[in-house]
Amino acid sequence: MALISITTKQEFEEKVLKSKRPVLVDFWAPWCPPCRAMAPILQQIADETDFDIVKIDTDASNDNKELAMYYRVQGIPNMKIFVAGEEVAELIGM
Repeated sequence: MALISITTKQEFEEKVLKSKRPVLVDFWAPWCPPCRAMAPILQQIADETDFDIVKIDTDASNDNKELAMYYRVQGIPNMKIFVAGEEVAELIGM
């Protein structure tokens, strides 16, 4: 469906927690080689499935850092799947 970058908690609430579709949330950073390697794969998933992909650069804003802490992201890449606003799965690393 779509690949969306967000930088605020309000965007996270709107694009992830209130979404009617499944959402894959990718916590990443531009300095992380495995994160960059995952980018084309995530784009393909967005193009070929009903998932929205939300990318959260953990270094981009204080809100993003707080979201990463709230969802216990201790290493990146870290991907979480949300359905109906609830986290249902997590993949850490590549």
